[in-house]
Amino acid sequence: EPTKQKPSQDFEQHSQAATITITSIQPVSECVCFLTSSSSSSSHLPFVSIETRVQIQESVRGKDVFVIQTMSKDVNTSIMEMLIMVYACRTSCARSITGVLPYFPYSKQCKMRKRGSIVTKLIASMMCKAGLTHLITMDLHQKEIQGFFNIPVDNLRASPFLLQYIQEEIPDYRNAVIVAKSPASAKRAQSFAERLRLGIAVIHGEAQDAESDQVDGRHSPPTVKTTGAIHPSMEIPLLIPKEKPPITVVGDVGGRIAIIVDDIIDDVDSFVAAAETLKERGAYKIFVMATHGLLSSEAPRFIEESAIDEVVVTNTIPHELQKLQCPKIKTVDISMILSEAIRRIYNGESMSYLFRNIGVDD
Repeated sequence: EPTKQKPSQDFEQHSQAATITITSIQPVSECVCFLTSSSSSSSHLPFVSIETRVQIQESVRGKDVFVIQTMSKDVNTSIMEMLIMVYACRTSCARSITGVLPYFPYSKQCKMRKRGSIVTKLIASMMCKAGLTHLITMDLHQKEIQGFFNIPVDNLRASPFLLQYIQEEIPDYRNAVIVAKSPASAKRAQSFAERLRLGIAVIHGEAQDAESDQVDGRHSPPTVKTTGAIHPSMEIPLLIPKEKPPITVVGDVGGRIAIIVDDIIDDVDSFVAAAETLKERGAYKIFVMATHGLLSSEAPRFIEESAIDEVVVTNTIPHELQKLQCPKIKTVDISMILSEAIRRIYNGESMSYLFRNIGVDD
């Protein structure tokens, strides 16, 4: 249970702010409301036809509204609740509407995939159209997602809390090495390693990376060879197909504690495979650190049966059920930084304090 500190006096003295949490009070929402000493007032009323209706329990006219929404398993319903609540606040003449989404949904679909679409851009446009005037989120999958919005976006970082956990909860962390399970996450691993003054290792090889450009339609040659489009004597050169090299670990992990870092842990297959590889290379203890613990499907069971010793995630997404299924899962509370962001925005204070020593790759 997160330690609850004294509520902020700034919210206590003003009545022109309202904090609304949607659906049920999740742990992170409850802590934020406590720390800001603000009320939580809304109701979610599903129709018989499975449509969603939300109702604000008090007047928000002329107030600065902060709408907190944590993503549930039914992410599409959570998005609709958010949109309808924001639109309800807008039509109720709220002065400003700030969305607080610790985990931004569909953030992994921020690139073009073959004949698909950039869904993150669609979600951003819908939120702005509904009436959102400001967004607070944490560790976007790609920082460029902020450019999809035409409103201010504060992309907070969870790395200070995870680094503190490593220093306080992992004995002999000085004998650890920070591991990137794929070259795509090497920058994040490098940032952790530099702050902790530790070495870095990168796993490269067979494991197919979900973010690989190989699935990008712009790099896919046509299945049927066509000629004569430009001139019969001219042909477009075909791209040489990629070939996976044998799996290798760049860096020494023998006799060390391996700490795998990433932003999202959802499908744990790649983490389990990375843990087995590190174990074969001599790592005697393996930790996984991630900001967002989606842990969907059979993830708790796979973690429990794997070589991973501990999975550390923040409470941006509720995962109490997964913790009951797997005692290896630990939680780091980040509600304090969310409540401080709300307080600073409401009081018109600078947000730079929350980004002290934060680099581009953090």
